[in-house]
Amino acid sequence: MNETIQLPPVRERFFRRERRSVPAAWRFAQETLTGWSLAEAGRSDDILLCVSELATNALLHGVPPGRHFLRYDGALLRVEVHDSGPGVPRVLDEAGEGGRGLLLVAALADKWGVGERELGKVVWCEFASPPPGDLTR
Repeated sequence: MNETIQLPPVRERFFRRERRSVPAAWRFAQETLTGWSLAEAGRSDDILLCVSELATNALLHGVPPGRHFLRYDGALLRVEVHDSGPGVPRVLDEAGEGGRGLLLVAALADKWGVGERELGKVVWCEFASPPPGDLTR
């Protein structure tokens, strides 16, 4: 008998370009990880720190509108932060006056990168994770 595993839907939220959006993005990610039974999967602290760093970068360097997406396919969690600002974020060395947030993202995530959108960019990071106990909550 074949059982179909129902995967959680993509979670998406729009955040305004204001300081309180960074902790709101963190809470959104934490609630999503909990809802997907991933909060105790061992990497939630790393994921939440990366969400905070990407949201902070979008706040400081992006242009509205901005969106945060969380995707989980049962084996891979992807965090995306979309904004309509120009430029390509990059990791700066430790002596630079910025870019340390992306240095953290690069160190904690399994992969990260920047993609183009019709207007702006999407900065993303991915985390491989063990299957959660229950995806249907």
